[in-house]
Order: sequence, then structure tokens, then C-alpha cells
Amino acid sequence: MVAYPREFMDELIARSDIVSVISRYVSLTRRGSGNLGLCPFHNEKTPSFSVSSDKQFFHCFGCGVGGDVISFVMKIENLDFPDAVAKLADWAGMEVPQSTYGENDRNRRKRAQEACRDAARFFHERFKADEGKEAREYLLGRGLSPSTITRFGLGYSPDTWSSLLDELVAKGYTKTELLEAGLVTTGKTGKIYDRFRGRAMFPIIDVRGTVIGFGGRIMGDGEPKYLNSPESEVFNKRKNLYALNLAKSSRADFMILAEGYMDVIALHQAGFDSAVASLGTSLTEEQAHLISKYKSRVIISYDSDKAGRAATERAIDILKKTGIDVRVLVMQGAKDPDEYIKKFGRDKFAKLLENALPSAEYRLSMVRDTFDLSDDKQRVGYIKSAVSQLARMSSAIEREIYAGRIATETNVTRDAILQEAERERKRLLREKKREEEKKILDPVAAIMPKEKEARYKNPRSAVAEEGLVTICCGDVKLTLKTSEKISGGMFSSELLGRVFDVMTERARSGLDTDMSAFTEVFGENEVSHIATVFARNADKSADAIDDYITIIQQENMKGAAAESDDAILAAAEFYRKKKGIRNG
Repeated sequence: MVAYPREFMDELIARSDIVSVISRYVSLTRRGSGNLGLCPFHNEKTPSFSVSSDKQFFHCFGCGVGGDVISFVMKIENLDFPDAVAKLADWAGMEVPQSTYGENDRNRRKRAQEACRDAARFFHERFKADEGKEAREYLLGRGLSPSTITRFGLGYSPDTWSSLLDELVAKGYTKTELLEAGLVTTGKTGKIYDRFRGRAMFPIIDVRGTVIGFGGRIMGDGEPKYLNSPESEVFNKRKNLYALNLAKSSRADFMILAEGYMDVIALHQAGFDSAVASLGTSLTEEQAHLISKYKSRVIISYDSDKAGRAATERAIDILKKTGIDVRVLVMQGAKDPDEYIKKFGRDKFAKLLENALPSAEYRLSMVRDTFDLSDDKQRVGYIKSAVSQLARMSSAIEREIYAGRIATETNVTRDAILQEAERERKRLLREKKREEEKKILDPVAAIMPKEKEARYKNPRSAVAEEGLVTICCGDVKLTLKTSEKISGGMFSSELLGRVFDVMTERARSGLDTDMSAFTEVFGENEVSHIATVFARNADKSADAIDDYITIIQQENMKGAAAESDDAILAAAEFYRKKKGIRNG
């Protein structure tokens, strides 16, 4: 994380009231001492997105995301920390320091970007040279034109151990810089060599037009068939999409989500310039949110094989959480868009896009195809499976429409179909409620951070630690008073201990101890968990504070990680009261 001067950050936070900033994106309503709105990070109808002006943090009780004003801008705009700071500074009329802070971090990132840019040039030059003949024949044989190859910056990595390494070292890059950029790797003996060898190269470019990584397809036999850059100083595959730098400017009112690099390139070449693909992994929530910034409708165009259908099912669920209108393209006679366009032409593919099925209809069609409706037993099986799909539809209108279709297909009345769907819907709601109550009544699970590395080893102490940091948040005097009796080093949770130490350090410097202290110091998931902790209503009485401190001291002296039944029961009672659940 880039380190800015403390004075600059404090003034920036003071000028960037979290309620005002979030109100640029979310319609907030004052509720008691807080503000409530619909979460911009998942699709919801009942507001669960809370913003605290007192403690300067946001938290969604639905999806669990949270943080301060900087982390909100980072997430909503898909920006890294320096860019989010720059955006807030612009709104606040402040100038970001350019030369007196974080020089090493800034330079490392800049050098990684420059190395990737120079690597892309190197691969493209090798592609045009004699050694790139096999890659040229492969890509031209796949139907790509020279202009398309140039537009996407495609290239070739020589099948040698150190061609790129030697080239970039000669340009002044160090081996450490190339390792950090993910361009080279280290063998078992410690020898450094090129990560990509003997592959057709696909530069990965972010929305700002910066080369951040690569995908490489092996020429000939070998595994893996496709190799992607590792996570690096500049490359986060969960937060980027292939060809989004081009697709974001498309005039189409929808985004096409394809499965791989070649499908995307073939679609762009055929004139479908809103195509993108995830980067070697299944679609992520971050990528879905990124798509939603540019388009409100997505047409999924994955391969038609079993794996493609499974990936489509996962993508539908993820995309619908963002409120995107999801449709699915169904192909006959070809396994992917590239093959379909080659066999049937762009006009027929355009017709497929026009007739893409709404996600609910697609799912019902997939169910229908597995049954023989001329057989009574299978027809009953289809009705049961279809009813299960209907019950999961949030819209009553959708349920009405598709119930009518199922009724026509099966010669069963629509009322009977709807009655069964309503029964199943209520069963699913009861099951969901039981699961939620089960989590609530298990305080260990309820308070546990999602990240395995941050999991609490001593729940009894962790409950007290959470309570203590929550009441100290935003209260400088109380933080100072508490720090006289206890320190973060006594906490069982390393994460909560660091939180308390940061608050103590700021309090001693006369600075606020609210949520704004943490985004510079902690990772994204850690910040979300801290916001979740602060969103809980801890007991603020003097007796409770003393109890928290005593428990932490006792557990620290024990050095034990054993769970305490009393603490678990006490935490369970707290969550019961909060959720209005009765005992028994």
C-alpha cells in the first residue's frame, strides 16, 4: 500500500465525508443515527446497506462488504488505492503529493507496468520474425486477420529459457522487477528463466489501456494449454476482464460474456465489439460488478459442452446479484462463438444474440431437455424439476408466465403448477431462515472472519476484543484510557490486535480513531471484516469495558485457545436479542 503523508491523508478524510461521497452513488435515507440504502454491490430489494457518519464507515448486512470512504471508492470504481485517493482529492479540491511519499511503492508499480509493456512489444516483434512462424500460422489459420492481430497486440514467446529475460535486463530491468511483474519465474535450483516459452501470447490490458499481464497458448503439445500471468504488483485476475478496454466503448447496449481469448477476439473481428472474458477462472463477483458499471444487460455465450453449461449456471447467479439482466445464447451445430461464426456467418450469430433466452427460460429449457414428456413418469419428473426452478424466481410475474408455459407443455393446470411452486418457495424460505438462525445461534461461526488466515483461535477472547475495538472506534479519549491497561499484543486475534494498536497510535497523536485509519494499513477483506465488527452493537457501559479488558487479560495469561462455553452462551444471547430470536 502506498504511504502518503499523514497530514495529507487526515485532511483528505476530513474533507471526504463518507455520507456525502456514497450519496453520489447510492440513495441514502436517514435512519436513527445512521443512513440506510440499497447495496450497490449486490442486488437487493430491502435496504441493508448502512453508512455511519459518526464512525465514517459503511457496512452491508446482506453481503458483508464494508470499509471507509476510500475503500468504498476503490470498490465502486474498481480502482487501486492511489487512484481512489486521487479521485477523492480531486473532489475535495486537493493536490496529491507527487514526490514526498511512497516513492518505492509507486516506482515498483510503475516499473512492473513498464516491464509488461516492453514484454508485449518484445512478444509482438518475435511474432513477426522467423521464430514466430508457428504462432502466425496458428492464429491466421484460426481466421484472424493481420489487423485484428495488431489490434489485440498478439505475439509469440520464443521457446528458449531466457530470451525475454535477456532482452529486458539489457533494457535496464532487474531480475527482481521482472519477478514482481510475473514475467519470469524461479526454478527449483534458484535459476531464473522466462515464464512464457513457445506460446502464442495474448496481452491483458486494463480499462486504462495499461498492459498488466499475459495469457499464453502452447504451440504444439504440452501442459498447461493456456498459462496466465500470476497475481502481481499490477495484475489481479479477479478484478479485470479480457478486452474490457475495448468493449467498454461499444455502442451495443449489452455485454457478451465469452469463455476464452480466441472467442472474444473472433467476436470483435466479426463486429461484436462488446465481448469480454474472465481471466482463466470462473466469473467472479468483482468482475460482475465491473461489467455492471458499463452495461445493464449481459448475454452469456459460453461453450455448449457440459463444462460450459455448468459455468453458465454459476455466471447467472453471480451476475443476477448485481441486478444485471442476464440472457443466455443457445448455439446449435457449434461448440463456441468462434466456430459458429465460421460455419454460419455473423448474421446468423447476430440473430442468436437477438433471440438469447432470459436466464429463467434458459434454465427451464435445460431441465426440459433432460426429460421425455411423452412418458407420464418423466413428465412428473420434469414438473417437479421445473417447479423447483419456478420457486427460485423472485418475481411473481415471472412465476406466472413460466407456470403457464409449463402447464401447456405438460397438460397440467397453471394453478396446480403455481400451487406447487408456492409450496416449494415457502419450504426454501423456511430452510433459509433455519440456516440463518443456526448461524446466529452459533456465535463462533457468526463472529468468525471469512479469511482462513484471520480465523479466531480463541472465541472467548475474540468476543471481548471485538467489543473493545468497537466502543473505542471514534472515541479518542476512551482509546487512550483503555491503552493504559491493555495493548494489541495481548489480543488473541492478530487482526484485532493490529486494529487496536493503530487506533492507539492515532489517539496518542491526537488523530481520529474511526474507520478511516485502516484502509491504508489493512487488506480489502480485512477492512470488510473490521467494518462488520464495528457494525455490531457492543455494550458501552463502564462495567462491560472492564469485563472486556479482564477477559482479554485472563485469556492472554492462560495462553489458551480453548473455547469457553460461558462466552459462547453469552455471545449467542447477544445475537438472539439482536435478531429478535426467542430461546427454545
